[in-house]
Amino acid sequence: MSMSPVPEVVQQRHRAVIGVDTHKYVHVAVALDEFGGIIDAQRFAADRAGYTQLIDWALGLGRKLTFGIEGTGSYGAGLTAAVRRRDIGVIEVLRTDRRDRRLRGKNDTIDAENAARAVLGGHATAVPKVNDGVVEMLRQIKVAKDIAVKARTAAMISLKAVLVNAPPELREPLQPLSKMALIDRCAGLRPGPVTTVPAATKHALRSIARRWQQLNEEIKTHQALLTDLTGQLVPQLVTAFGVGPDTAAELLIVAGDNIDRVRSEPAWARLCGVAPVPASSGLTTRHRLNRGGHRQANAALYRAVIVRMQHHEPTKAYVTRRTLEGKTKAEIIRCLKRHLAREAWALLRPLRIAPATA
Repeated sequence: MSMSPVPEVVQQRHRAVIGVDTHKYVHVAVALDEFGGIIDAQRFAADRAGYTQLIDWALGLGRKLTFGIEGTGSYGAGLTAAVRRRDIGVIEVLRTDRRDRRLRGKNDTIDAENAARAVLGGHATAVPKVNDGVVEMLRQIKVAKDIAVKARTAAMISLKAVLVNAPPELREPLQPLSKMALIDRCAGLRPGPVTTVPAATKHALRSIARRWQQLNEEIKTHQALLTDLTGQLVPQLVTAFGVGPDTAAELLIVAGDNIDRVRSEPAWARLCGVAPVPASSGLTTRHRLNRGGHRQANAALYRAVIVRMQHHEPTKAYVTRRTLEGKTKAEIIRCLKRHLAREAWALLRPLRIAPATA
């Protein structure tokens, strides 16, 4: 529901740009005309009724609309989907830089106005990802798996920490065991009545070990789903040397269900954080590692490249040749990540991913 009254009569312009600052409960929208003048500013509830009211309000302001929305992947995801369903153009807008916030101050209306001006001035051009297809399913499963992996690691660390301080008669037979043998032995402990320190320690070790086993089974379930979905979408990428389902899933998540929003292969490399950045000076011509882009995609490419450097003969030959040319290991890895990103792009680009069925 609108937080403030909407004017009954507003002159409709040829074009209107709607900037939206999104929050958990309220979205603030500012409308600009094609010359940058402020038409109106309103607040709407961040729910389906509020989305409808915001879009209806915007439709009364101009015949040609463009939305510039902050946080299209978080608080603005619902509004972005609603705008798309009404067949209205939407652009993803990044938060303004610190210098501008220091000079102009900051509040929701100013942020919404800045979003609209970024679209009007051509500074914001990114098309938001669609979140209603198979790739969104992959993202949700990947989130659940990553959380479970972190919890499983924490459980193992806790188990070994408890074991360090355990009574000697319990610690000495357990410490030499391998990880899986330790988990199995601890999971089968029988503490009996918890009336002594050894019994309490056995209770703690058994509880942590069984938690590790439960998390391990959960991770296997998530992994099976990831393997199945990525195998259906990009079987050639999954079977590429050093890639596998996890790396393929991460690259698909970065691309999104609407992969055609990435306009070119260099843009894809920049999105993955592997586009070369010039670092030349004087007679030295070189490039350095790019510190920008999607960090998870960059990490996934890095892991695949490290596997290839160790076990892939063509990659090992490439490393040897570039080392003789005077390249450092960091520069060689950057080049290999760039090559892998190009290879992945060739396999991802033909995709036209259908929306997920209910």
